[in-house]
Amino acid sequence: MIATIINKAIVQGIPLLFGSTGEIITEKSGNLNLGIPGIMYVGGSAGVMGAYLYEHFAETPTAFWCIVIPLLSSIIGSFLAALIYSFLTITLRANQNVTGLALTTFGVGFGDFFGGSLTRIMGDGGHLSVKLTADYYKTTLPFADKLGAVGEIFFSYGFLAYVAIIIALISAWILNHTKVGLQLRAVGENPATADAAGINVIKYKYVATCVGGIIAGLGGLYFILDYTGGSWTSGGFGDRGWLAIALVIFALWKPNVSIIGSFVFGGLYIAYSYISGLSRSAVAIFNMLPYVVTIVVLIITSIRDKKENQPPASLGLAYFREER
Repeated sequence: MIATIINKAIVQGIPLLFGSTGEIITEKSGNLNLGIPGIMYVGGSAGVMGAYLYEHFAETPTAFWCIVIPLLSSIIGSFLAALIYSFLTITLRANQNVTGLALTTFGVGFGDFFGGSLTRIMGDGGHLSVKLTADYYKTTLPFADKLGAVGEIFFSYGFLAYVAIIIALISAWILNHTKVGLQLRAVGENPATADAAGINVIKYKYVATCVGGIIAGLGGLYFILDYTGGSWTSGGFGDRGWLAIALVIFALWKPNVSIIGSFVFGGLYIAYSYISGLSRSAVAIFNMLPYVVTIVVLIITSIRDKKENQPPASLGLAYFREER
């Protein structure tokens, strides 16, 4: 029973890990991207549409293309969404909060419009299903079933779950142990000083925001092709994008900490399903727990006032080079 709960918490937490890792990388450059929920929605819906078209038009779908086409579709869709945000906030210096919220609205509308249009064209009645592709994404390690609880906790996930953990660990290493990470953090803390030191602030902001968007978009792809088994419906992603942003604060802007945080949030998100007899109000309270925990962490870190636990100093502020 405990192994099953842990397994479900990890499965639930993987989309949050993708989203939070992407947002941490973005915020380290000084950009506050509240459009992450929309980018995750775009990444998921673009991926499932790519898979749907391939399954229906390919004479004999193969495992390789069933994996690669949705992955590339998700990456391209997420990249374009993040690029829109980057152009508006970095080049045109639009307000980052407003732009991010607009991008979230756009992302949800993108999925609903194109997904709904594709559904009507194909005549499948209300939803898209790509079970063949989802089966490849959900394939677990062959020896997982033979290891009992250990296999269920550590080895019974699709490949994207391990990709999420690897990306988070690599991101943490780059940020803390490489010149690129040092310069990215410098841009987020004080872009004027970084610019004066010869660092290309605009390039770092663009690259960090777009790479962060791509990573976040993979969270949407995982949710649809692994978590839901390849069934896409309008609004099915729920509030997971906002949970991913909350997780950034919980993880103190550290990608490696977000690994554990995502699993904790995943457990809190499904805790109510293992408690019988809960009223609708009680379920709503349980759904609030990740946000409550985030607020508590924010209060504690603010009281302790340690520099390493604070967000980048220029977070959310547009950079005007002529003012340095």
